[in-house]
Amino acid sequence: MAQAHAKPQHDYHLVNPSPWPLVGALGGFTLAIGLLMYFMSKKAGDPQLWYVLPGLALVVLTMFGWWRDVILEAHEGHETPVVQLHLRYGMILFIASEVMFFVAWFWAYFDVALFPDDAVTYARTEVLGGQWPPIPSDETGVAGLGYFGHTFNPWSLPFVNTLILLTSGTTATWAHHAMLHNDRKGLTWALACTILLGVLFTSLQAYEYMHAGFGFSNHIYGSTFFMATGFHGFHVIVGTIFLIVCLFRALQGHFTPKQHFGFEAAAWYWHFVDVVWLFLFSCIYVWGAGTNYPAH
Repeated sequence: MAQAHAKPQHDYHLVNPSPWPLVGALGGFTLAIGLLMYFMSKKAGDPQLWYVLPGLALVVLTMFGWWRDVILEAHEGHETPVVQLHLRYGMILFIASEVMFFVAWFWAYFDVALFPDDAVTYARTEVLGGQWPPIPSDETGVAGLGYFGHTFNPWSLPFVNTLILLTSGTTATWAHHAMLHNDRKGLTWALACTILLGVLFTSLQAYEYMHAGFGFSNHIYGSTFFMATGFHGFHVIVGTIFLIVCLFRALQGHFTPKQHFGFEAAAWYWHFVDVVWLFLFSCIYVWGAGTNYPAH
């Protein structure tokens, strides 16, 4: 019996039975059904946002509970070098899946940007005027499709946001090096700077959206623009939350030069967000802006 409870003499971690996969699956299913019901109620003119709350609560509960267990497993010594290596493999595969997620939005954007007068696609010429960016107009030739005023000037606020996000990548690297050298103060300050820059980026992007010369619906330029840049903004928010959790853990002394996968995963994710933004800025804001944008 004593040997049955002894710590296994191998490099792998056999996890204990956990409720979180089942709770997470139920939460995801409930959230999907809730979103469907919300959209149906909104279409009917009586939006019921509470439909989303039960599934969202289960998903958030799963996030807190499951990640808490992972952190406890690390403190208990289960994150051996082999386990950490496999966790890194998992994070790499997750980021690869996120890359393919953004490939879909780039594909949609370039499909319409490179072929604005494609005769195969219904009414594309009428909607876009046969060019990209579309011809500015209060109304297009297609019923129900409307206003397109102008694109963004890429060298104003978008360029400032690019500098902010690139700077946050350098502070994240500063935090990583500080941790590897066991510099607790440097790690804390660098994480705080990265978080502040992330919040600033999100705030400026929200301000930018408020002054867009087009809407999300009723025009394909707005749809492709907001889906690509909006999902990136969502990833920035997720990455900022990720880093905030790392900051609290750093203040409690959770990370050491030899055991810091939680922070490393957050840093990788943040650098991924940086790289995606460079592609968005280059392709959508610069290449796809044309010349029809305000000077300021």
